[in-house]
Formats: sequence, structure tokens, C-alpha cells
Amino acid sequence: MARGSKSLDLSGFTFDESWEEKRERAERIVEVLMKTHPREKLLIGDPYRTLIHCIISQRMRDEVTYRVWEELFNRYKDIETIAATPVEEMQEFLRRQGVGLWKTKGEWIVKVSQIILQRYGGKVPDDIHELMKLPGIGRKCANIVLAYGFGKQAIPVDTHVNRISKRLGLAPPRVQPEKVEEYLTELIPKDKWIYVNHAMVDHGRSICRPINPKCDECPLRELCPYAKGLVKKEDIK
Repeated sequence: MARGSKSLDLSGFTFDESWEEKRERAERIVEVLMKTHPREKLLIGDPYRTLIHCIISQRMRDEVTYRVWEELFNRYKDIETIAATPVEEMQEFLRRQGVGLWKTKGEWIVKVSQIILQRYGGKVPDDIHELMKLPGIGRKCANIVLAYGFGKQAIPVDTHVNRISKRLGLAPPRVQPEKVEEYLTELIPKDKWIYVNHAMVDHGRSICRPINPKCDECPLRELCPYAKGLVKKEDIK
């Protein structure tokens, strides 16, 4: 049984490894990822702008998200301005920028700004449960705000983190993303949590790609059960 957790077990893994062995391997994996994929700037450092970025980013390419996000704050300078913007105007702005789900996201952006002003005195809450009460904010986005907005130790599990964690045998291959987060926070030292998302995202784009991963070039191949055939493509959900 995992240290400090009664809800995690090893039964869903496709290979044998004790918790102690898995924890030791996880720490080595994170060290390699941090060295392979360093970032000069880790934090956005502004919880509100991080939150809006996350709303825009849902089902969007990163380069488009960043462009739209910058343009939004060039036009609407602050939370007060956005909260006072008619929903239809924000929706039309997003539509013209080529944002998918522009109707829903436009409504979320305006409403979340109004709620933060009215309910939280203009400050984004730094509690995951309060964040998840906001329109358009699920657990992944809440953790992104905590990590990249507030600089708190959190592990947002997006599609890259979900896939790579399962290939690396750090989470059972068929569990939901919320469970992946539980396994990662159990296995990885807390002072390294904030690095996991960006390092795995960068690794997933460059090497551990969804299709045709470059296992021969991977610095983690000796630590990776997927590269060794212990986790199969068809195992992963």
C-alpha cells in the first residue's frame, strides 16, 4: 500500500514493482526530465491571467492560445474591464480570433471575472476546491492556476502528463486523470511537483509523442517500462 494513501494500490500495473522501487524510479525520472527540459521562466506569476489563459487553452493549440491571450489583455486591460464587458462582445472577440468553443469560453471569461470581483474581492482564490467552483475551471485548470499563477506545488494532469505517466509506469494504464494525479503526488517529492507538468509536456511534444514516440532517442529509455515492452500501447486508456 502506498505511503500515506489508502486509495492507491499496485494491482492495475502491468509489471511487478514495489512502492519503494517505483518511488525511487519516479525520483530519477523527474531529475532527468528537469535536466532535459529546463525552462528559464516557469511561472506566469499572475493568478488571474493564468486562469484566463487556461480557459482559452481548452482544446486549443498552444501557439494560438498565447496569441489570443495576449490580444485579449491588450484590448481588455484588467479584471474590472473584462467583468464589465457584455458576454456577446467577448464571444465575438474570441470568434474573430479563431477560438474554438468561443460561445462557451466567452461566457466563462466574463462570468468568472464577475464572480472573482463579487465573491472573492477581486483576488483569485488559492484553494483548489474554491477554484473548481468557478465557471470553466476543472481540476486540471485549478492545478495550473495553483502551480503557474501562485507558484504552489501542484501537478496539473493534461493529455501529455496522462499519457507519459502511464508509459513510464508511474500510474496504472487505465485509470482516469484524477487518479494519475494521486499516483504522481504519492510517488514524487512535493518540492518537485511544480516541475512535472511542464517537463512532461515538453517531453511529450519532442520525444514521447502520442504517435511514433522516439524511444531510441529518449533519455528515460532505461527507466521506462513502455520502451522495454512492459507497458503496451493497447494497455493505455
